[in-house]
Amino acid sequence: MAFTLPDLPYPSNALEPSIDAATMEIHHGKHHKTYVDKLNDAIKGTELESRSIEQLMVSIKDVPADKRGPVRNNGGGHFNHSLFWSIMAPPGKGGGGKPEGDLASAIDNAFGSFDQFKEKLAAAGVGQFGSGWAWLGVKDDGKLCVCSTPNQDNPLMHGLVDCPCTPILGVDVWEHAYYLKYQNRRPDYLKAWWDVVNWSAVADRYAAARSTAATA
Repeated sequence: MAFTLPDLPYPSNALEPSIDAATMEIHHGKHHKTYVDKLNDAIKGTELESRSIEQLMVSIKDVPADKRGPVRNNGGGHFNHSLFWSIMAPPGKGGGGKPEGDLASAIDNAFGSFDQFKEKLAAAGVGQFGSGWAWLGVKDDGKLCVCSTPNQDNPLMHGLVDCPCTPILGVDVWEHAYYLKYQNRRPDYLKAWWDVVNWSAVADRYAAARSTAATA
């Protein structure tokens, strides 16, 4: 079955002023769509068509050599952006604030405090040379970690990344994610981005990942 571009869960202008409508329209409708189209082209007519995007990512080293590059780049782009849209919400309408409950406790235990976690994730995003992503993930032992990956790699790509885990939050630090509004000011973009993080959605992903880790 061919992969499809998911709809945004909010209007393209809903994340303003953190992310402007023009950036969202280009980012989702052009960049993400291109990843989906190129992924479908790469796997068309192969058994890879039967796999979910998560299965493709986890088993990326087993993808035939002639398909691995396109699947890694475009499949990664599809997975990463699908997660990215889903863990954001309009400011004050699900976006912003702080995590609560088990996720809040896990963040405090792993990083000392929510503010220290924000500093660590921002440092991962700012420090990622060139294009890439910064992540919050759940390791196999159920503990949280922060890391970054280049290009469209993600923590599900076991054997290809330095931070294998289940990603529950990811922030895009490719220039196409922020350049229209912030130009080269990646730190300003990351600072504003906290106002649109949907902590309820991240908490749901955390609960699911922790449950999987507990039964592994």
